[in-house]
Amino acid sequence: MRRNAYKPHTREFKSEAIRLAEVGDKTASQVARELGLRVNQIWKWKQQLEREALAGPAKRGRPADDELTRALREIARLKEENDILKKAAIYFAWESK
Repeated sequence: MRRNAYKPHTREFKSEAIRLAEVGDKTASQVARELGLRVNQIWKWKQQLEREALAGPAKRGRPADDELTRALREIARLKEENDILKKAAIYFAWESK
């Protein structure tokens, strides 16, 4: 049994489907069937839009906390430099003997 490919829907379509399910006399399942969607799809879209609203505008392709990421990168660089200096100190101490 093959699975049907999912169709991408616009944000406006999703919002309108959610509005129809909330305001209309029909249940979300009935609205979904009439629109040719899976039964629980409207509920999933509603959850997704609520999560997006709570998270605020997202930056695409960038971590949520740039300052933390930059600080962690700096710490890793400094640790690497420190390790190199320790090895150099051991090497030169060994050479002077």
